[in-house]
Amino acid sequence: MKFFKFILVAFLSQSLFSQVYKTSEPLAHTYSIVARDTVTGNIAVAVQSHWFSVGSVVTYGKAGVGVVATQSFVNPSYGPKGLALMEQGLSPQQALDVLLANDSGEMFRQVAFLNTKGEVATHTGSSCIEAAGHRQGRNFSVQANMMLNNTVWDAMAKAFETTKGDFSDRIIAALKAAQGEKGDIRGSQSAAILIVKPEATGNSWEDIVMDLRVEDNPNPVEELERLVKVHKAYNFMNQGDLAMEAGDTKKAEALYLSAQNLFPNNLEMKYWYAINLLNNKEFEKAHPILKDIFNQDANWKTLTSRLIKNKLLIISESELQKLMKL
Repeated sequence: MKFFKFILVAFLSQSLFSQVYKTSEPLAHTYSIVARDTVTGNIAVAVQSHWFSVGSVVTYGKAGVGVVATQSFVNPSYGPKGLALMEQGLSPQQALDVLLANDSGEMFRQVAFLNTKGEVATHTGSSCIEAAGHRQGRNFSVQANMMLNNTVWDAMAKAFETTKGDFSDRIIAALKAAQGEKGDIRGSQSAAILIVKPEATGNSWEDIVMDLRVEDNPNPVEELERLVKVHKAYNFMNQGDLAMEAGDTKKAEALYLSAQNLFPNNLEMKYWYAINLLNNKEFEKAHPILKDIFNQDANWKTLTSRLIKNKLLIISESELQKLMKL
């Protein structure tokens, strides 16, 4: 308790951290989820709103610390300040209490904090526009305001708890469940998802698992779902590239095939899969794939000859000439 009081006093003594309600603050009335994956330990925040670029004002996260959703009459400072307090050792509830106590506009706020332990804290201010509410569960909190119906947060919670699939699938399911209950009374416009690792690597670019935004779209949740699928496919592609660099062509082939299975009509995914077939001497299997690609876009044929120099394609000159004639 002494530790908490020390941090609270030090925090409030800094004018930088003063919380003042301003009528000019963004009106990001919305629904969101903060959650922890019990399998990987990854933590996430996702949101949808009838507001342009909602992810730029609502979602915050830091690997090894936690995630924050700050919405309704948004005070964006709850994001970085909440993360800073949790990084100093405060629980989500303690961190949220500090900020609410110093915010004259707390009745207009809706905020959710979650840390790497899966502990949550949620606040729905008394002046949030109806329908507004939240529901907490094990390793998650869902919250919404200005909804058409007051069934949104319960539907989100149920979807997150019962959906089969990986972490991002369950998060998207929660957002879709909100839409199933008619969601934001104003309609839809933008959505975002941010997933970070449970421990910081020391390299900020490695700490983010997923960071996707739909800034302006009539069906943002559906578009976000599509982007999540694309992200998964390109993650296989990235892993395939690393396997290629390491000279493990069999592993690369399998990874590129996994990407292609998600998007079978994507030329690049088909191309790198075929290149690894060549590296594995599976010429008869690779040739028809490459012929189809070359017929659709001859630039891929030009690229193929250039891979020899970089040793990304290791075949004989005679085999290369066969490819050029496809």
